[in-house]
Amino acid sequence: MQQSPGLKEMVNQLVSTPSISSTQEQFDQSNLDVIHILANWLQPLGFEITINPISGKPGKANLIAKRGSGDNAFVLSGHTDTVPLDEDLWQSDPFSVTEKDDRWYGLGTCDMKSFFALAIDALQPLLEKDFKHPLIILATADEESTMSGARALTSADLSSARFAMIGEPTGLKPVNQHKGIMMLQALITGTSGHSSDPELGNNALDGTAILIEELIQYRNDIKSKYTNDDFNVAYPTLNLGCIHGGDNPNRICDHVELSFDVRVLPGMDNDEMLQSLKQRLAVKLQDSGLECDLSLMHPAVPPFENDKKELLTLVEQISGSSAGPVAFATEAPFLKTLGIETVVLGPGSIEQAHQPNEFIPLNHLDPTVDIIRRLVFQFCCEG
Repeated sequence: MQQSPGLKEMVNQLVSTPSISSTQEQFDQSNLDVIHILANWLQPLGFEITINPISGKPGKANLIAKRGSGDNAFVLSGHTDTVPLDEDLWQSDPFSVTEKDDRWYGLGTCDMKSFFALAIDALQPLLEKDFKHPLIILATADEESTMSGARALTSADLSSARFAMIGEPTGLKPVNQHKGIMMLQALITGTSGHSSDPELGNNALDGTAILIEELIQYRNDIKSKYTNDDFNVAYPTLNLGCIHGGDNPNRICDHVELSFDVRVLPGMDNDEMLQSLKQRLAVKLQDSGLECDLSLMHPAVPPFENDKKELLTLVEQISGSSAGPVAFATEAPFLKTLGIETVVLGPGSIEQAHQPNEFIPLNHLDPTVDIIRRLVFQFCCEG
């Protein structure tokens, strides 16, 4: 059976293949080159390869690589994309692995291209064994922007899957909960006019000031109403992110765009929160002559909670760490929706993700390989 490249070479090839995803078109890139690299490594190892283009997303695809047949498959899942970057802030080439201070530096080393290479490396001693249950390696598109890859997954794609581990950077500690997130934009519309006479127009900035005050009150309300002490930040949050509006100091402002995010706890519903917000903001502008159009900037990510224990208990035992929550969102709720018990665990720290000089510590490599190898043996070989 053909051998894959060495671990460092695999990580270097993945890092050196740009696959940035962004909601801004000028930064967005295809992930197909990364998908084909993974397919070319996995097919000679006995994996059946399926590449599913994402509808409405040219140049984007998911990879589903399956080894073995039958039911109760174990899924090793990750995303193939990275965030945009500012190369001027990097001290090394972001598109090449640089080893320094017992770390591998490069865009995607931590979040999360290295996970695929570590998974392939972990499989090598198991490839001559009989797989009683299938192993699936899932590689998705656009996790860092719209999560279009995870949203496109269907029950048919992963029909045999029972368990999944997503290799996001968690410091090798299992994650069983995370918050959901909505990114929202309020477009406040008024009427322009000469600033010398306020009666000549209707100032959208005045309305925005009223809405910001209401959003701050809403933030305080949900903070007092909902709590989950498992989280370091034990309440849902609302962050006022950016504001743009008007065009000149001597014109009455006729439009403002206000963008913010809401992060909800497990058990809370994004749709209900959105409708509640729309109603509250509409009441505040009632009879003002101003309009507010509140909309999602892209589809919301649900909160996640693992409410099953079979996979989670084993991952806790093998990793030597108890499961806990994180504040960032992952693709886990989309796999859970398909009926797959899911945990999140991977090398590196979220503190290095999305940062210049992103790195993965070398002392996380062997433990990651060991965890993956033991899980695959337990679920696929021993059955």
